[in-house]
Amino acid sequence: MQYQVFVQNPSEQRFVASVVGLPSVMVEGETEKEAIAKVKTALELQLAMGKFVTIEISSQQSNPETDPWLKHLGIFANDPTFEDFLEEVAAYRQQVDAQETQP
Repeated sequence: MQYQVFVQNPSEQRFVASVVGLPSVMVEGETEKEAIAKVKTALELQLAMGKFVTIEISSQQSNPETDPWLKHLGIFANDPTFEDFLEEVAAYRQQVDAQETQP
């Protein structure tokens, strides 16, 4: 498996390495190479004590009673003028953007 490691050099005497997405796996070293080696060891120890599992959570947003915006979803699906409306909005946005960039 591959993991992304974020390495920082906050001072001349130390490097900090952390595994992206796992904030509890963070180490310090005197060199970048040492910090990376230490974070690899720390991650291996962390993984040896547990495992990743995938879970599914039912979304409350899929219920129109809990998300008032869902009742409006798709109201323009059969509107033949909606594409024209979107083109007008885009043209207006370009015009406003052009005016904002002019001195």
